[in-house]
Amino acid sequence: MKVLVTGGTGFIGTALCRYLHDRGDRVVVLSRDEKAARRHLGNDLEVLSWDPAAGSMPAGALDGVEVVINLAGESIGEGRWTEVRKQRILNSRIRTTRVLVEAMGKVQERPRVLVSASAVGYYGPRGDEVLTEADPPGSDFLAKVCRAWEEEALKAEDLGLRVVLLRLGIVFGPGGGALARMVLPFHFFAGGPIGSGQQWVSWVHRDDVIEIIRLASADSSVSGPVNATAPQPVRMEELAKVIGKVLKRPSWLRVPGFALRLAFGEMADMLLTGQRVLPVKLQEKGYRFKYLVVEEALKASLFG
Repeated sequence: MKVLVTGGTGFIGTALCRYLHDRGDRVVVLSRDEKAARRHLGNDLEVLSWDPAAGSMPAGALDGVEVVINLAGESIGEGRWTEVRKQRILNSRIRTTRVLVEAMGKVQERPRVLVSASAVGYYGPRGDEVLTEADPPGSDFLAKVCRAWEEEALKAEDLGLRVVLLRLGIVFGPGGGALARMVLPFHFFAGGPIGSGQQWVSWVHRDDVIEIIRLASADSSVSGPVNATAPQPVRMEELAKVIGKVLKRPSWLRVPGFALRLAFGEMADMLLTGQRVLPVKLQEKGYRFKYLVVEEALKASLFG
């Protein structure tokens, strides 16, 4: 089938596009930097240049497209959240999704499904509370971003599309992502838990994310929010211990919360709080996770 992907050069998008191409799908990637995307993805994928801020799609981009996968959005984990940066984080998600939905409304033959990224940040800091897709959103910055992002995607339902909202946890996998930043201190024998270490980390391996996207694209009974997280979230303290074990490095050097807040301001709250999220919808569908145990996921990510 023909699949349109935004965010195709990102940590998830790159692996997803390669997976789709290798299984025989025709993949069209929308990118703000067409030349860089071609260098990154290779010449066997179709790349079209677009600028969501300009409010338009490349002509013919949606011709014959059955599935749209929307992964685009500015990284939230790099640097201090100034008011300007927070607006960029929000706009990069809202504008991209809005342009996609508006463009789909203008074509005669519309895609059948929109799979749009979101995040477990939707739920906000919730302590030890067990969270499922039925729980309401939080009220912090990330929760508001996720809620607004999802609301834009859900407008595609009015066009007759099935919409799936992937609430992603922290995605592990080789070659980058959040894990690359997490393990760096361990390589210098300076690793350890962040803050109290009692905050929950809802994680998922990238291989499972790709399979979940495949399921969401193919199964017409899947719609609305889907928690893309492994069924066994861990506390930060346990995660640090397992990283140390896998890397054969100590994991005792705790990073105090006040130091993070001095360095990163409001963004530190994302690291010091967490969500205990369960993938209830996936479990009800009988989805079998490739990685259920965080140690195995880390080994595959760091040495796979």
